[in-house]
Amino acid sequence: MEFKRCFVALDLSREAINEIKRIQELIKKQNLFTGRFTEPENLHLTIKFLGEIEEEKIEKVKEKLKTLRFPSFEAEIGEVGVFSKNFIKIIWVHLIGAEKLQQEIDKILKDIFEEEQRFMSHITIARVRYVGDKNALLDYLESVKPEKIKFKVEKFFLKDSQLFPEGPVYSDIDEYKLGEKK
Repeated sequence: MEFKRCFVALDLSREAINEIKRIQELIKKQNLFTGRFTEPENLHLTIKFLGEIEEEKIEKVKEKLKTLRFPSFEAEIGEVGVFSKNFIKIIWVHLIGAEKLQQEIDKILKDIFEEEQRFMSHITIARVRYVGDKNALLDYLESVKPEKIKFKVEKFFLKDSQLFPEGPVYSDIDEYKLGEKK
C-alpha cells in the first residue's frame, strides 16, 4: 500500500512571497543562527497537516473538501516570531485572516482526522539548527517589522510533500476554489 505525506494549504501572493524573501534576507545578514531558510517556492500556510495517508483516505479527503462552501477572503502578513523562546527551532511569519477557513476545514474532516487543538496561522520561513545567542536572535526578530501586505485568498490546495536531503518538494494533489458553488 502506497502512502503520501499530505497537508491542506494556502499559497501566498507574489507580493507576500517577496516580502518574506526580504525578511529572510534581513535575518540572514545578522548571522545569528545556523539552519535553513524556506525556499520561496515552498512558502505556504499549512491549514491542516494530514500526515502519511493511503490513497483511499486521500480520495475521502478530496470528496469532503469539495463540499466546503466558504467565501474568498483577505489575508495579511503579520509579525515575525518563534514558537518557543527557550528552544528555537522554527522562525515564522504570522498570517492573519485564515483562522475561520482552518476551523471549517477542521470541521469537514473531523470524522477522518482529529481536530487541531491549537492552530497557529504561520508561514515557516526558517528552520534553526543552532543558535549561539538566543536573546540576540529574539531581540532582532522582534525588531523586524514586515510590510502589511494584504492579498485575496480565492483557493486552497491539498498537497503532497516528498522529503529529500536537500529539502521538501511540494506538489498539488487537488485545488479548491473559495466563494463559488460547484
